[in-house]
Amino acid sequence: MPRPLSNRTALRTIVIAFAAAGTLAWTAATVGLYAAMRQPPETFGAIMSHVPGMAMMVLPFKPLWMSARAGRLHVGDQAPDFSLPTLHGEGTVTLSQEYKAKPVVLVFGSYT
Repeated sequence: MPRPLSNRTALRTIVIAFAAAGTLAWTAATVGLYAAMRQPPETFGAIMSHVPGMAMMVLPFKPLWMSARAGRLHVGDQAPDFSLPTLHGEGTVTLSQEYKAKPVVLVFGSYT
């Protein structure tokens, strides 16, 4: 006949079970956040609108973001071709046509 668990052993088992469940939940949330970060900006924004702010204090947001949005370009790589509207919307500028064989520096950021 099996020996009954003592109160201390039962409590230890419960604590271990809660710790394991918490670790599993944190891992699942982290993987889900990383998967969301890999989506296009509109999809990511829609997902994040449902995430409580407290989650950002618990999950490793910055390292995940830096990994998910790092891209594949490195210093010295050729920039992918793209077209953008001009400032006043009078036309477009295409990288491969307007700046072919010229050095180009692309700066992404806000100057406000």
